[in-house]
Amino acid sequence: MVREHSILRTARARGTRGPFEAFPRSEQIAEESIVEVSVERARLSDREVTEVAADPSVAAVTPTMPIKLIKPRLEVTPEMDPDAMETTSPEVWGIGVVKADISPFDGAGVTVAVLDTGIDSQHPAFAGVNLVEQDFTSTGNGDDNGHGTHCAGTIFGRDVSGHRIGVARGVPRALIGKVLTASGGGRSDWILEAVLWAAREGAHVISMSIGLDFPGAVADLVSEGLPVEAASSIALEHYRANVRAFDALLALVRARGAFEPGTVIVAAAGNESARDARPPQIAYRVAASLPAAATGAIAVGAIARRPTGFVPAPFSNTHPQLCAPGVGVLSAARGGGLVEMSGTSMATPHVAGIAALWWQRMGPSAREPAITANLLASARRGGFATVPDPADVGMGIVTAPLHR
Repeated sequence: MVREHSILRTARARGTRGPFEAFPRSEQIAEESIVEVSVERARLSDREVTEVAADPSVAAVTPTMPIKLIKPRLEVTPEMDPDAMETTSPEVWGIGVVKADISPFDGAGVTVAVLDTGIDSQHPAFAGVNLVEQDFTSTGNGDDNGHGTHCAGTIFGRDVSGHRIGVARGVPRALIGKVLTASGGGRSDWILEAVLWAAREGAHVISMSIGLDFPGAVADLVSEGLPVEAASSIALEHYRANVRAFDALLALVRARGAFEPGTVIVAAAGNESARDARPPQIAYRVAASLPAAATGAIAVGAIARRPTGFVPAPFSNTHPQLCAPGVGVLSAARGGGLVEMSGTSMATPHVAGIAALWWQRMGPSAREPAITANLLASARRGGFATVPDPADVGMGIVTAPLHR
């Protein structure tokens, strides 16, 4: 069967003998002095996939899969956040918890990329920021959804109507990659291209609140006439190939750190869990999915607050590396003003913003491994209602650098 594929090609890299074989580690890649990386599209048969994968210049070849927005939880229920209706200043919740409010750093000199639904560039929260927009969806720049605007506001938004919404409100330049349409849908090749674009444009941090849409891939195959069992098996095969492709891509991006500062990649763990389900429903937890599950990405989970302390948000997926406030997060709304949203999508930009503060703290000679190490080492597990499970919160709550 002939399907559309993405081919991750390098000027110098070791090829694989099959489409699912492991790609060399980042240190091996660095030794091979890769000078260029590109994403190509091609319609390939199974035989052609094998032939392409054997090419020494090919790092990965993968079927194109649907990507979806990690949709925010617009509702804020008392079970999720009993303090949501308090009249205290909103920044005490998110900005205060990650300690950005007492950090001497603001992200000055750092470039951040947001790969999402675009941005409302006219929003007052982004006044004075050099926004570099790139559309990968062929629908035009701008934000017809609002999700990207909200996430960008949390990372680097300036104060709006007396409310502080931005973690790193001194970031001077932001790369806005539109990889999702108004409906929140996208394609895996768009993400691959956007990550490469952001890295080439000098992003110190890339923030992604998106996920690979496995159920959507199954539905697409069923619509082609395949039975559900076959569609599920083929979609799993495609998912596995995309895991390899994202691993390879992130290894290539990280390898740049041998010659350039490198890029910290932050991604949302996902909102598919239902920890608080009550009978007759069954409570369950789902593990982080792509791109958060890719080797080299920092997966981010969400926490909520209760009178007794923080708890993992009921929707937050497991196995994040860091966690951050993700319930009742106030940020920029498309068209102006502010809006609260909840989800790991909202937790992720907190981590991206703190990463920007660490880049500033470490200085121009810093490299990505040092930034990542500080993000993980400075996380804390204090303040939780009960001793948290590392599978739910990772290293703990992301925390800003507090000393120069």
